[in-house]
Amino acid sequence: NITVIDKSKYVLDKIKYRHPKTTILHQNIPPLSNLKDNSFDVVISFQVIEHIKDVNLFINEIHRVLKPNGKAYITTPNAKKSIARNPWHVKEYKYSELNDLIKKKFIKYTIEGIQGNKKTDQYYFKNEQSVKRIMRFDIFNIQYKLPKTLLKIPYEIANRMNRITLLNKNRELVNNIKLEDYSLQKYSKDTLDFFCILTK
Repeated sequence: NITVIDKSKYVLDKIKYRHPKTTILHQNIPPLSNLKDNSFDVVISFQVIEHIKDVNLFINEIHRVLKPNGKAYITTPNAKKSIARNPWHVKEYKYSELNDLIKKKFIKYTIEGIQGNKKTDQYYFKNEQSVKRIMRFDIFNIQYKLPKTLLKIPYEIANRMNRITLLNKNRELVNNIKLEDYSLQKYSKDTLDFFCILTK
């Protein structure tokens, strides 16, 4: 049995329509309300923890609901590879910060890195150059001084425009990037996202 938790009712309704046997819970997290202790074999949280304010509670709750020897799979962006401030993120983590957070509750865990190749590196470089061209107008570094709520709409507009421009200028490169261009490696300076496996 699969249980899905999301704050978006729209997303949950779509999941329920496609997978009617799925248990859906419409709520903000943490805590993982309505979930019993030691009740799940696996917990999957991809690109979520960077949006969470009380991360210690979040990790504690994952530990609580896992069965003994159960595993949690968590991914999150590598802060060192972020090109600009994302106002939708509460915090992006460096390796040491993520490690310190996890080891407070889990003894057995690994933190690996999702890494690309020359093709994805080329796209990252072009994206970085494109963002820098936009950011050159932010001479007073306002993106880091304004409240996140004021940045969300300008960020979304600039982000969409940037992606469209990148696609139009590099259509062949963008369309040829596949899942196979990414791999799981030991953490390094080239890590794009962290991939954590936590065992209770």
